[in-house]
This record gives sequence, structure tokens and C-alpha cells, in this order.
Amino acid sequence: MNKIEHLGIAVKDIEQANKLYESLLGYTHYKTEAVESEGVITSFFKSGENKIELLEATNEESPIAKFIEKKGEGIHHIAFSVDNIKKEVERLKKEGFTILNEEPKKGADNKWVVFLHPKSTGGVLIELCQERNNS
Repeated sequence: MNKIEHLGIAVKDIEQANKLYESLLGYTHYKTEAVESEGVITSFFKSGENKIELLEATNEESPIAKFIEKKGEGIHHIAFSVDNIKKEVERLKKEGFTILNEEPKKGADNKWVVFLHPKSTGGVLIELCQERNNS
């Protein structure tokens, strides 16, 4: 794993959260994107070399809607950038981690993504991210 790519934060209202983070950070978000397969709208802020991803559910079946219902708004996941997501999945499986989606899927911000189950990572949802043009 290379670095923390972003922190994912579950929010009920992305417009309201954008205003809050714009006030907090002193600058505006640089991108908003819908990820239909996950049932979310995302908004990205750049913070130094890292990013903050705000996530609002677009339907009640979205993992974000379920997360907020269970735990409330807040940090949802930590994402790490990787050079080769398939090799990293194989390495982590050998280490005993539970992979939620072994086949990478398209995520926000032009990434391939795979998630690790929080039960195998000390209660933290981990996302692996690889640039889609680095196949």
C-alpha cells in the first residue's frame, strides 16, 4: 500500500456537508460525482496530498444509508492507494483478511476499488484504490 488516498465520511446532506467542510478547510470541493453502483453521491476535497470524500446515500439500500441508520454520520472508511489492486487482494487474502468484493469495481474519482470487511480489520472498513488507467 502506498499512502492514505482518502477518508470517506458518511453524511445525510451533501450540500450542507460541503458548506461545513468549505468553512472548515477554507476552500471549496473540487469534484462531485454519482456512483450509481454504490447508491451514493460523492464530493471530494483535497487536503495536502490526501483527499476527503463526502458520501450521501441516493437510496435507502445504499451502504451509506445503512451505515448512517446504524452509526450516524461520520467516518465511514479509510482508503489506501495501491499500484496493483489484484495483487494486493491476493496478498491480503493470504494474510487472512476478508475481502468484500474480490473483483475490483469502478469507484469514484476514476478508481478501481475493493473493500475489506471491518470484522477482519479491527472494526474499520478499508478501501483499496487503484487508478483505472493503470491496468
